[in-house]
Amino acid sequence: MSKFILGSFLLVIIFYLVVITYTFFFQRTLLYHPSENTYQNDQKNFDHQEVFIPTEDGLNLKAWFHKKNSSNNTTILYLHGNAGDLSNRIYKLNELSKLNVNFLLLAWRGFSGNEGSPTEQGLYIDAKSAVTWLNNRGIKESEIILYGESLGTGVAIETSRNKIFKGVILESPYTSMVDLGKIYYPYLPVRLLLRDKFETYKKISEVQSPILILHGKLDTIVPFYMGKKIYDLSNPPKYFYFVDNDDHMMRFDENLIQSIKDFVSSKI
Repeated sequence: MSKFILGSFLLVIIFYLVVITYTFFFQRTLLYHPSENTYQNDQKNFDHQEVFIPTEDGLNLKAWFHKKNSSNNTTILYLHGNAGDLSNRIYKLNELSKLNVNFLLLAWRGFSGNEGSPTEQGLYIDAKSAVTWLNNRGIKESEIILYGESLGTGVAIETSRNKIFKGVILESPYTSMVDLGKIYYPYLPVRLLLRDKFETYKKISEVQSPILILHGKLDTIVPFYMGKKIYDLSNPPKYFYFVDNDDHMMRFDENLIQSIKDFVSSKI
């Protein structure tokens, strides 16, 4: 009987080690989902150019650039979340196009047919390269509003550290990928295994730009308390739109749109 128990215990240990090994080597496949398509068939109600943004490590990233025919240089740099391609954000861009601002929607490396593979440092390079692309077209940081969606909130926070942007909007922000990993993989030593930690809670105090945080209290992917913590740790001026009956990919209803419009308008 004792041999059976010992044998069973060893099998469990071996299985656990196999799971840990698999998770370590394939963690980025588990973390990033460029081929997942959650929204389809939305009609564009805005004009845009498809442009390609060179990165410092030799990639060319697809992006959509919507330029208003006005002298106003205020531009939203949209840093999207962890699923799908550019077209999955059309329903949001349709609303943003109604504002008196330009916008640049960047596709991450490995997303939307782009070459390369996503990593934390790679995404930081992508966003930095998009800011440089805008700078080269006469749009300064003080005229850029960073809009981070889900995964993109960590990139927006990193990009805005110790710089003065016109504003930062964070939709469904997380405290860190470690904190999220502990929720989804409570049986694994996530902090030891995870390469791409996105520790936004450590960085948010270094953001000196005005901040608007959007989060639904029914979020089943990034718990609402994480967005609330990021808000609490943020420097003023800071604003929030917290709604009781919304989930992770928030509905762009008239109330949410008004909160964005008020924030953007106050920065123009």
